[in-house]
Amino acid sequence: MAQKLKFGNGTWATKEGSTLAYNDENNNFKPLPFSFTRNSIATRVNKEGLIEVVGNDKPRIDYTDSEDGVLLLENSSTNLVTYSEDMSNGSWTKSNSNITSNNIISPDGSLNADKLKEDSTNTFHRLANVLSVSNGVSYSVSIFVKKAERRYVRFASAFGSGDALTDFDILNGTVLNGNGSIKDYGNGWFKITNNFTADSTFTSINVFQLFLLNDNKVRNYQGDGTSGVYVWGAMLEQNSVASSYIPTSGSTVQRAAETANGAGNSEVFNDSEGVLFANIAALSNDETSRVISISNGFSTANRLVLQYTNNVGGNQVVGFAQATSYSSVLTTPIQNALAFNKFALEYNDVLNTLELWINGFKSNYGSWNHSFPTNSLSKIQLTDANSSGNPFYGKTKEIGYYDTALTDEELEYITSYRSLNELVTELNLNTL
Repeated sequence: MAQKLKFGNGTWATKEGSTLAYNDENNNFKPLPFSFTRNSIATRVNKEGLIEVVGNDKPRIDYTDSEDGVLLLENSSTNLVTYSEDMSNGSWTKSNSNITSNNIISPDGSLNADKLKEDSTNTFHRLANVLSVSNGVSYSVSIFVKKAERRYVRFASAFGSGDALTDFDILNGTVLNGNGSIKDYGNGWFKITNNFTADSTFTSINVFQLFLLNDNKVRNYQGDGTSGVYVWGAMLEQNSVASSYIPTSGSTVQRAAETANGAGNSEVFNDSEGVLFANIAALSNDETSRVISISNGFSTANRLVLQYTNNVGGNQVVGFAQATSYSSVLTTPIQNALAFNKFALEYNDVLNTLELWINGFKSNYGSWNHSFPTNSLSKIQLTDANSSGNPFYGKTKEIGYYDTALTDEELEYITSYRSLNELVTELNLNTL
């Protein structure tokens, strides 16, 4: 079971413009790096669990979901909140509340998180930001919060004809009601998110509203003048889901789209048989098309593809092989594209077979009786074969390539989980 290319699986090495894939046969280490681009800064969660800024063209190995790290690739996004960390700024409205600046350590490890405190009036207590929205556009609004004296908050986003409302318990990290989401960032901090689609165009509307709730989960109540929650890192994006944090300090800030392409060479890949393996997770469960491909890097005429598809009716994974005018396509539905799934796509011109394995099972198979032209496979791309579209925006834990067909036992092994705990964790399940 010779593995000709390895990437990830807890072994990471990066520099500006590059992240390392390699071959280590016979203890001879050969570099096969991915080229990397991102024309802006970005943030990641580092090994210590802190959010940190990463410079231009520096790949992000992110530890939010895994102690082994993942390569995080995201599309372009802009934070439309101009003061994401300074809630004392005049762009933030404090209704029957006030802000104590730099009151506690934030998720980036600095003393720069504010406290939102209620006043002593008998009404609602709110932090708000008036922003613009366009009719028909999907938005995501998010902020990091931590319990102080109050443990319940309401996130409200005005979208035109109404408000998107979600109530949260920021002690236990749960959604009480509504369609928002909450994610644990450690040390008591949670990122809470609301998603909505504007049904009208407004130049100024309360897109961002964070209400304190009392112990009875009521919005309007008699404040005590001191109780509240800690806040940091607010965002509004024109995305259907929240992306990684983009800090701002006086203006909107854009994070550029990322690419990782070109690992390998013609000596790595076998034109007659082989296996492409990937342990990956998508960033959204929205049926968006995302591709990992092997080709010559220029043409789609000869390629091997693993792809999340945008077929109507649910998320699907496609295993696809194309040799000039001949192609074979295998399609399998998956329950949750957000979970880490292990895929293996095997092509075998000797046995005339194409097989797609997912999480330890042979999910689909078909005929493959055409080998690729000599030296037509020379690069792995985290996009389509000619870099023209469908980039793989997601989390990559591991990619591997084997230059021979594997047995069913070997394919079952590489796509299975090594323990029950790993299975539960990777598939985002909860033990009871």
